[in-house]
This record gives sequence, structure tokens and C-alpha cells, in this order.
Amino acid sequence: MFFLDSYNQVLIKISSLFRAGNRSSETEGKLFKNTTDLVKLTRSCFFEIKSADAAAEVVGDKNVVAVGVFPKLSGAEFDSFMATAEKLRSDYDFAHTSDAKLLPRGESVTGPVVRLFKPFDELFVDFRDFVGEALEKFVKESSIPLITVFDSDPNNHPYVLKFFEIPNTKVTLPSCYDQFMMYYKDANILTESLKSKYREVAASNKGHGLSFLLGDAENSQEALQHYGVEQRQLPLIILQTVDDKKYLKTNVEADQIESWINDFKDGKVSPYKKSQPIPSENNEPVKVVVAESLDEMVFNSGKNGELHYKSCLSSMLHGVDTAKTLFQSWTKLLSHYQSDPSVVVAKFDATANDFPHDTFDVKGFPTIYLRSANGNIVLYKGDRTKEDITSFIDKNKDTAGETKTEEKTTKGVKDEL
Repeated sequence: MFFLDSYNQVLIKISSLFRAGNRSSETEGKLFKNTTDLVKLTRSCFFEIKSADAAAEVVGDKNVVAVGVFPKLSGAEFDSFMATAEKLRSDYDFAHTSDAKLLPRGESVTGPVVRLFKPFDELFVDFRDFVGEALEKFVKESSIPLITVFDSDPNNHPYVLKFFEIPNTKVTLPSCYDQFMMYYKDANILTESLKSKYREVAASNKGHGLSFLLGDAENSQEALQHYGVEQRQLPLIILQTVDDKKYLKTNVEADQIESWINDFKDGKVSPYKKSQPIPSENNEPVKVVVAESLDEMVFNSGKNGELHYKSCLSSMLHGVDTAKTLFQSWTKLLSHYQSDPSVVVAKFDATANDFPHDTFDVKGFPTIYLRSANGNIVLYKGDRTKEDITSFIDKNKDTAGETKTEEKTTKGVKDEL
């Protein structure tokens, strides 16, 4: 997400695109990274290579292009290739030919086969499975390097973008992808043995739902900040799954990489959670909740002694003065709840702490949720006045001895939304 700004790429949004009089639903509302991508979408993907010069121009030295080789330009395999080319044309280049001898790299084949050319790794790879989504999966997986490099070289930027787009396209992929990221501080720290082992592990996990990236700390500052990582922890490995769970291995050494990845796959590594320190004292009227205390003070408050049957009002606060000032005014308005043992008012900095996005739908700051003693979670959508807030709390909180039908957390949130 932040990489787009770093690379100063232009985003072009179109409501729809028409080709041959037909509206293309795949492009409706699509964001294009530059005008080249938009032009690519409007030209035909049915380009036939008929000469060596044309093949050299299409493939080039820095292009990623999938070329279909067919003994005749018809049949089930050819139709499958053309359908895939049509579907992926906005992000990938395609061409086809009936003469593999015209192609600049690789042995001559009669086909049907798809030869994907790329300026990295093995330079080209052949693929012969045209059934279902297999071809689409092959094009997407083979179009990024075994290890994507995130640095200041503009030639690497398109691959970085594709690397981070892969989890967002999981609906079109047959398997889930993880982002596996290693950041290095300088050449003295990231030794050749570390890089060699990292590539070895990446190769052994190819096609197993893991994609690998190598980035330097200088050009990864925003990413490091996002994950709450400090320079002193480098070199490190951050693994983020498609369901937003994070796993961290700091000060990693070459001989630790493979075993750590295997432990992760075996479920032996605990998720990493970005969190502020738990306050040593938490005696103010408005309690401070951090990621490490979220379960104890919010989700499990009904089972915790001093929080038993208490409703926790959690405000997801952005670290800006306006939000803090606003919350201070709420503190005064809610001061009368200090004597009410059934209510706990708490604040939570969502920029410095991880929180479950499937439970709290935070689209702006401040966001207020109330969790009742029996587990109902309700989003507050009223005005920021004492009357409205207190009315909201009194309406949704549970009191000691009161019995209510418990609803699932997701239902409580959906009902309010």
C-alpha cells in the first residue's frame, strides 16, 4: 500500500473500458499504476509472432511475457490460453506463435506449451497444463522472482508491487500465500551465507504458498515502522499470513532460517503481536488497553475477577492531538461512571497496537466500541455528547445479576453496522 507513494506511481481509475463494443467487467473501477498499463489493456492480446525480429521485440531483455506455442492456432489448449490472456491482459503480456524456432531463448518445441520469458532467475520456463486455473496460477507465480528485491532500483519496483498484490488476489489463486520478508541493514550484516541460505529455503518452498522478499532497511522504513521493528533487530524475518497474523524472527542467522520456517509450517511458532508496554500503573478513570492486555481487559473481562460483569468501552484512538483532545472531553463527560462498578472506560491506540480487524471495523479515528459483560460488541455511531454516549452505554451494558441471550460477536457488530 505505502509502496505506491514511495515509487510515485500514477493511479488511474476508470469506471469501465469498452473493447469491440463490449463492456469489460474485469476493469470496472480498476486502478492502473501508469498510462502504459492502460494502453496495454486497450491493445489486442492476440498478437502472433511471425518473425525472429518480432519475437525479439516482444520478449526483449527486461520484459515478462507469456508466449503460447501451438502447432495450429485452434483447439482446447489454444482457447484456454487466449481466455487466460484476455483475463490477465491488464497485468501481464501475452503473445503466441506456431514456430518455437523464432523465440530468442529455449529449445524448439512443437507445443502446445506456454513459454514464459523473464529477466530473472532461469530466464524462461515452459508449462503444459491448460486445465482450469492452472495456467493462470503459473503465469502469476512465475512472473515474480524467486526472491523479490525491495530496494531503490526502479527495475525491481514492479515486482515489489506484484509481490504485495498476491494476497489481495487470493480469490483467484488455488492456494494461500504468505508474505515472507527479510530486511538487511548493510552488506556487513547480510553475509553471503545468509543470502545463500535464504535463497535455498525460498527454492525449497516454491509453490508451497510462500513468497519471498529481500529488502534493505533504508528503503523499507515504512514497512519496518508498520510492523513495529527497530534497526537493532536486523537482520530479521517477518512472516505475515493472508489472515493478517504476523510471525517474527529477530537477529536471524543463516543456520536458523530453514528450521524456523519449518517450525512455522508445523504450527510451533507463536504469532507476533505489535504492542505498547502494559502500563505498570493503570489507575486513571480511563484505563489504558494495549494489544498484550486486550484479551484480559476486554475479551475476557467477564472471567477476570475485578472485571467480572463489566462493560468495556474501548476507543480506538489515533495518535494525533485532535483525537486526544476529543477523548479528554469524553473523559469528563463520563466521569460519573467512576462510581459504577459495572462499567470500565478504556482507550486503545490503534496505530501502536495490533487488534483483531475481524472484530473491530476501524475505518476512522476515533472509533468507539462497547463490549458488554456477556460478550456483545456494539459499534457507537452517535454524536459526541454526554447524553448520547451515556444513553448508548446504559442501553447496551449488562448489570450484575442480569441475564441476557448471548449473541455472537460478529452478529453484534453486523447488527450495529
